[in-house]
Amino acid sequence: MRHRKSGTILDRAKAPREAMLRNLAASVILYEKVKTTAAKAKAVQPLVEKAITKGKKDSLSARRLLLTFFYTDHPIKKIFEVLGPRYHDRQGGYTRITKLGHRPNDGADMVLIELV
Repeated sequence: MRHRKSGTILDRAKAPREAMLRNLAASVILYEKVKTTAAKAKAVQPLVEKAITKGKKDSLSARRLLLTFFYTDHPIKKIFEVLGPRYHDRQGGYTRITKLGHRPNDGADMVLIELV
């Protein structure tokens, strides 16, 4: 039974789902806007928010925590050098999800997730 289990499965097993979300979070951080499906955007939004919040305090422990999450160091470098100082005074809500309509092929709801 389900009983208060949270999170989305996105029709994938655990390891491929986590890999996809980590890569999508890195893309949102690097490119600052990504066009994706609504379900994926809602699943990746908390991950991006938490990563940026960790990057606001430039410490060795925060850097090591982010190194365990991202596959490369490019998003980590951008978080600490660009996004941390940009959102230093902001208390949260670093991302925005904008609806774009339906995908022609399968009718999936497409959205644009971007950094504010």
